[in-house]
Amino acid sequence: MSKVFIILQANEETRSIVEAIEQDNPDAEVVHEPAMVKVQAEGHLVMRRETIEEEIGREFDMQELNINLITLSGNVDEDEDALTLTWNS
Repeated sequence: MSKVFIILQANEETRSIVEAIEQDNPDAEVVHEPAMVKVQAEGHLVMRRETIEEEIGREFDMQELNINLITLSGNVDEDEDALTLTWNS
């Protein structure tokens, strides 16, 4: 199975978002690079609005991910509560 990933700009805004992604995906690997953070996992990665809101301490619209998004890889399933990346096998 292939890895799916999301890469975000590394800044104050995304620090809490990455922490929320780690909570929802305990097997995910986080790679910190200058100016970007890559979160990758084998086959499946989910970003939940509720977890992000808990981390940032305010309401969060999932479309806000696009502000700091560099790229992603995988099949995207998105609604107002979550963004899920998967590879169909």
